[in-house]
Amino acid sequence: MSIAILFAVLGSAFLHALWNGLIKTGTSRLGAMVVLSIGEVPIGLTVAMLRPGLLPEAWKWVLMAGCAHFFYKFFLTYAYERGDLSRVYPIARGAAPLVVALAGPFLLNDQLSLHEYAGIVVLGAGILLMAQGIFSNGENRKMLPFALGSACATASYTLLDGTGARVAGDAIAYVAWIFVADGVFFASGMLLWKGLAVLPRQVKPWGSGLIAAAASYGAYGVSVWAMTKAPIAVVAAVRETSILFAVLIGWLVFGEKMTRGKAIAACVIVSGVILTRL
Repeated sequence: MSIAILFAVLGSAFLHALWNGLIKTGTSRLGAMVVLSIGEVPIGLTVAMLRPGLLPEAWKWVLMAGCAHFFYKFFLTYAYERGDLSRVYPIARGAAPLVVALAGPFLLNDQLSLHEYAGIVVLGAGILLMAQGIFSNGENRKMLPFALGSACATASYTLLDGTGARVAGDAIAYVAWIFVADGVFFASGMLLWKGLAVLPRQVKPWGSGLIAAAASYGAYGVSVWAMTKAPIAVVAAVRETSILFAVLIGWLVFGEKMTRGKAIAACVIVSGVILTRL
């Protein structure tokens, strides 16, 4: 991997942490996520119109992945309502590859290597360390099931995408349509449930939400481009530095408490994710 590609992937990791951080701004995490979802629709449509059409058998995978994204956003939103970015993000991001690694051999007939087994052990230890900090520091324990729910939803759409992208005929068009389905499902679902009151009334949350939508797609687009220029496993591993970026954003931007235990747990989670990705 060249230095230019390395910095591009690090930029992708930062963008992923950034859009999660933007969801934490403002008074309503749910409102911010709805705005992000609304912004995803024109972005996805624009990209999709510039790509070849999907093969017919791909649409069921788009719809299933869109549903998985709905639950990912739902759980993530309510985790952020109850916990810090620097606590929620590492658990949600780190537990997802743990679930994929454990479920892969049963659902995809993938065989785990020795370093992947080691990664599972390290990941589990890091997540337990991060979760233990919630109890020892008197934080809201209700965020933990939501963070883990988000991780399970992430693992679900990761497993779905593994098949969907292969049968779609064009992986970029496939993800663009997932953005559309994801945005429509979440925004319409929340509006039907909560009504128009969920939409922010101020201009700033709309600006933050739309920037978050662009950052979300930018993070994906850069990582996909990098995977055409460098080994996929290496790109995937480097991209997991987003966990460290999220911890730093939470600490430096939001003034979240940074303990030695939290920092160690984040580093252990990153190490475990890298082991499972390589």
